[in-house]
Order: sequence, then structure tokens, then C-alpha cells
Amino acid sequence: MKFLFDDPAFDYEALRAAGYADFGGAQLGEIIAVASRIPDGDTDAWRREWTALAERVHRLGTAALGEQRPVDARAALLRAHNYYRTAEFFLRDDPTRDPEAIRLMRLSRDTFAQAAQLMENAPDFVRIPYEGGWLPGHFYRADDSAGPRPTIIHHGGIDSTLEEGYFFVAAAALARGYHCLCLEGPGQGSVLREQELTFRPDWEKVVTAAVDFALDRPGVDPERLVLMGTSLGGLLAVRAAAFEHRLAGCVAHDAVWQLGDVVALPPFVLEWVEQGCDDFANPVMYGIAVQQTFTRWLLRQAMWTFGAGTPAELLRLMPAFNLSEVVGRVRCPVLVLDAEEDMFFAGLEHAKKVYTGLNNAKTLHVFTADEGGGAHCHSGAMGLFHDRLFSWLAGTLAAEQVPAA
Repeated sequence: MKFLFDDPAFDYEALRAAGYADFGGAQLGEIIAVASRIPDGDTDAWRREWTALAERVHRLGTAALGEQRPVDARAALLRAHNYYRTAEFFLRDDPTRDPEAIRLMRLSRDTFAQAAQLMENAPDFVRIPYEGGWLPGHFYRADDSAGPRPTIIHHGGIDSTLEEGYFFVAAAALARGYHCLCLEGPGQGSVLREQELTFRPDWEKVVTAAVDFALDRPGVDPERLVLMGTSLGGLLAVRAAAFEHRLAGCVAHDAVWQLGDVVALPPFVLEWVEQGCDDFANPVMYGIAVQQTFTRWLLRQAMWTFGAGTPAELLRLMPAFNLSEVVGRVRCPVLVLDAEEDMFFAGLEHAKKVYTGLNNAKTLHVFTADEGGGAHCHSGAMGLFHDRLFSWLAGTLAAEQVPAA
């Protein structure tokens, strides 16, 4: 699944950014041009060049707005939003206080908000009541009719943003007559950055709040409510479905069985962590992580999002995030997705374990490299992914009842 870089992390993130072209979030020529100016593994150049591209395209959008060309403005602003997000991606030395990381993510979010207001059906920017506070969400409505429509609730994973939900599923759902509620929970996006809430293993608390909120929206069919979780969200969604039984279906995009085996570590390091010898374990894990862009980013990202002060502390938090004790409780049908060359989980058989553990109606689909969908969460093959997703939904929800958009 090689795209534009030899560095696996750079290559995947470029493919991820390019994949949003299906719904106006990128332009292939811009992606190729910016990649040509970035040396493999040079994260400073990555930030600099993607930022320059985002700013240039943002200016195009601003000019179009001034000239009252809303279609062109929306197109440019959607792309600029994605490029700002991509520019910020590897800034993980101190993401909560790094002024450039904060600036880029704010620009990404604000630019998407500008673009969203120019959409034919602009989403509602909502606050979902949650444990005395709230979670941010975007509620996309296929139309304003009062008739009940199937609705997808979507959340991402360890690095997804609320705005990415539009490209993952909301745009495709709208085109097919579905409503869609995208949200961020603890450990994600602005909930992490602004509320300082980190990931929690009992994700059903998040999803139940989202289900309560969705069922209060006019036009949401309570019999056709589907939960979809992307990346790490594949684990979180199945976990939630084990406890939240108002769901008509669940999509693991892609399936994750447990955390802890994503980055291979020497056995003696694991023994040190088990024995509490953190002073020995932490330097070794930092040393391993610094050798590759991907492992360096993953360690820093995971420590931040899970609220761990050290690598050893992170390893002790991860066992709580697994499905072994709960997967058998899921009642609704589940679509279990996998990617042949997933850079996070390839060879670990996570999808197979999830599929085998389920006792209810279930479907397993593996996307291959030959068909172009073999990358993590099928980046670069959104059309192929949506074909499989909505085909499954058609059978699961009797989608012949879904009125045309």
C-alpha cells in the first residue's frame, strides 16, 4: 500500500489526507506536490509544508467568500481544514502547551466550521450532556422531514477528530438518506485538549449519552440506530454495544480485540514493568520509540490520550481496554472489518478474535491490498469501504424502507 513516502508513518498520513478527496477534503495534485517537498522522517518539514499548503488553500476559500462564490469557498475551506489537521499531526512533544499545535488544531476546527455553514444541509454543532458536562458533536440531517430515518452514531479512535467524521461516514450517509451524529469522547480532540478528559475503558458511558441525545432528535428512528467506531473506536464501539442494547447494529471500523500488543517489546521490558522497575523500563521504551517516526508518535500520542505520565504507566493502563470479558454480551448485529496491511494490527488477528468471540449475528469483511483497501481503516479507498458498509446496513436495517435523500 505504499503511496508517496518510504517512511511508513508519513506514507500512511499522506494517504489518509488524500483519501478525503472523495468528499472534497483534498486534491490529489496538492497532496503530491506537498509530499515532494518533504524529506522522509523530517517532522519539521512536514509541519512547515503542510501548513503552507493549508494557508494557501485557506486564502482561496477566503477570497471566494469575499466574491460570493460559496461553492468554491466550501471546497477550498474543506481542503484547508484537512491540511491544517495533517500539519499538526506529528507535534507531540508537548501537545497541550505547544502554541503551534494549539494554533493548527484551532485553525483546522474553525475552518471546517466555516465550510460546514456552506453545505447544502449544514450540520448542527451540538453539546451532548455527559456526566454533568458535555461532549461536542455534529448532527448531520439528511433533510428536515419529520419521517423517521436510520441514524449512524460515529466516534473515532486514538487520533481522529470530530471533523473527520464527515469524511469517514457522514457525507456518505447523507447521500443515502441517513442522519448521522458524530461526536468526540474522552481522550479525543477538544475533549482531551480543553476538558483534559482521557480515554476510559467503560466506553458505554459515552455511547449511552450519545444514544440518549440522538433519540431526542426529531426524525431519528429508534429502531434503526447504528453505532460505528473507527480505529481504536472499533474496540470502544463493540465494548459499548455489549452494554447499550438500543442499537440496531454496530460497525467495528476496524476491529480491535485488545491494546498492549500493538508495539512489540522485548520480554525483559515487560517483566520490568510487571515488577515495578520503571527506572529500567522507561529509558528502554523511549529508546525503542525514538528509532521510528511511527513508534515515536504512537508512544507520545498514547501517553497523552490515556493520561499516562510514563511508558510503564501506559502499559499498565492498557489491559483494561479489551473485549475478552464482554464481547459475548453484544446482542445487535456487528460488521467486523479488517485491513490486510494494517500498520497497527497486521498479523495480530484482532478482527478474527472479535468475530469469533461474538455470539450474535455477525459479518467479517477483510479489505485487501489488491483492491486498494488494505491500509488501516481503508484510507485511500473510502468508496470501497462505503460500498461494503451500506450494503451491510441495507440488509441489517431493511434499508429498502429508507426514503431517498
